[in-house]
Amino acid sequence: MSLSKLKTIILAIFISGLTVAIILNPKESLDASTRGLSIWWEVVFPSLLPFFIVSELLIGFGVVKFIGVLLEPLMRPIFRVPGVGGFVWAMGMASGNPAGAKLTARMRQEKQLTTIQAERLVSFTSSSNPLFIFGAVAVGFFDNPSLGILLAASHYLGNLGVGLTMRFYGGSDSAIQPKKKKSFFSPLSIAFKELHATRVSETRPLGKMLGDAVISSIQTLLMIGGFIILFSVFNKILAIISVTEIIGLIFSGFLAFFHIATDLSVPLITGIFEITLGNQLVSETNASLLDKVMIASFILAFGGLSIQAQVASILADTDIRFKPFFIARILQGIYSSFIAYLLFKPLYLNLQAHDTSELPVILMTNGPEWAKSYWEIVIHTGPIITLASLLLYIILYGKRNVFTKLS
Repeated sequence: MSLSKLKTIILAIFISGLTVAIILNPKESLDASTRGLSIWWEVVFPSLLPFFIVSELLIGFGVVKFIGVLLEPLMRPIFRVPGVGGFVWAMGMASGNPAGAKLTARMRQEKQLTTIQAERLVSFTSSSNPLFIFGAVAVGFFDNPSLGILLAASHYLGNLGVGLTMRFYGGSDSAIQPKKKKSFFSPLSIAFKELHATRVSETRPLGKMLGDAVISSIQTLLMIGGFIILFSVFNKILAIISVTEIIGLIFSGFLAFFHIATDLSVPLITGIFEITLGNQLVSETNASLLDKVMIASFILAFGGLSIQAQVASILADTDIRFKPFFIARILQGIYSSFIAYLLFKPLYLNLQAHDTSELPVILMTNGPEWAKSYWEIVIHTGPIITLASLLLYIILYGKRNVFTKLS
């Protein structure tokens, strides 16, 4: 039997088994589906939509090229990617997954990156946004805002570590280095020329650009919502049929080898599939705080197979391979866990021992309060933003694809 036929049989059995499990457990599947929908409806959609729309407009008006020229001397020597990678990295950290992958794919489609450069860039621009780290994990799950500083530091430093590691991926790319030309113009002048040239070459009117940005962004978010719901159900089914516990037994030995509480094995497996539920389960265990922080850091960095499936779907429209991205997620998980271990004392224990009145506001034991307040605002207003945006999408899509054909 050929490998291709064996793969077909395995996939058919897996999908059939999952379908039967969902049919046999309708209530649990519905609850998991509702939970996934709630995460997307309340948090993911309203958090990502503004960044996606603004990113599309910044690309269309040439601002990204402007930033790229200015960041070229920084990004190329350090990470071996063009200057536009700095914009992708910043937007990825600010808006969270899978914004880095979406912007990298867009840059590749516009030929601003080679395939190898895009694979390097997407590997270290995947991260959770500060709102999720501070609001959802530190405040919502651990009920300890001070942990947000430690989790964020280990997460973004792990991001940086992956970028420095992936600069060695792909061998030499000296053939695609831009030729340095002597110029009497300052970098700022050159950057402005690029911005102006891009804006002039954009033939779409502002209204059309804005409409395209809204439609493209909402379509991507609808796809993301589907993956969140699917993996939420999948994760629940695995727990019901005890697959999670079986795999957890295997991981228990691995955790014991590193002197980490084995109680965290099941939350770790859950987090490998779905980042939100995994971190929630980590916070509810009786393990030491250091062990919980290390596992939470790994889950945040790995991103969960749900997010990775979203990234794979986005990259499928390009020639960017998924394998380097997957390996980079494992590397970032290891880096972030180790950094959390090293920084636990200086960024958490030492801060708890100090008089909070002598510390900056952002480092106070009872802070950062902005995270808790902003998180509550997002939870309450998120559904309204999502509903209004979906209605706008229906109007724009109908006007362009339905009424135009009828007329």
